[in-house]
Amino acid sequence: MKPDTHPEYHQIKAVCACGNEIELGSVNKVMKVEICSACHPYFTGKQKLIDTAGRIEKFKKKYAGIQVSKK
Repeated sequence: MKPDTHPEYHQIKAVCACGNEIELGSVNKVMKVEICSACHPYFTGKQKLIDTAGRIEKFKKKYAGIQVSKK
């Protein structure tokens, strides 16, 4: 390998907005993230359900009088 062609590789701590720190290797010296596996709703099981009932009722109301022809 040629000298001075590869960036320096550092052992760093990536810091999340929730305060969680994760050790990893990177060419960056500092890494800050907004969301991590400790606070992401998918991994914590605290997902917020979106109320889609209003949209479904609106769809049914809009297409209630339409009859579908079967061929």
